[in-house]
Amino acid sequence: MLKRIWRGWTRAADADAYEELLRSTIFPAIVDQAIEGFLGIELLRRPLEAEVEFVTIMTFVDQAAVVRFAGPARDTAVVPPAARKLLSRYDSHAAHYELKTTRHAQGQGSPTA
Repeated sequence: MLKRIWRGWTRAADADAYEELLRSTIFPAIVDQAIEGFLGIELLRRPLEAEVEFVTIMTFVDQAAVVRFAGPARDTAVVPPAARKLLSRYDSHAAHYELKTTRHAQGQGSPTA
């Protein structure tokens, strides 16, 4: 299993609009593609002094699934034009990590949104 991690930043004034775009449009569009081997996407948000940082973590079963999502240049960031308008800057490449283990607190599962 692979985790695809990518970061982008907005001005504080654009942060809520960017999060709403992700939740209402971009994430559903990714899910609706029904990409074989895509398991899900998570969104993290953190306020900084002058910006707000966003991290997306996508989960795929293997490298082939990542290529089905991102194309042959699998490390290249996939940033739709509507998102680029709200981002002040973003990573041009995503990082991929192999998930080696997950451990939850006893009696706890994964949190849901």
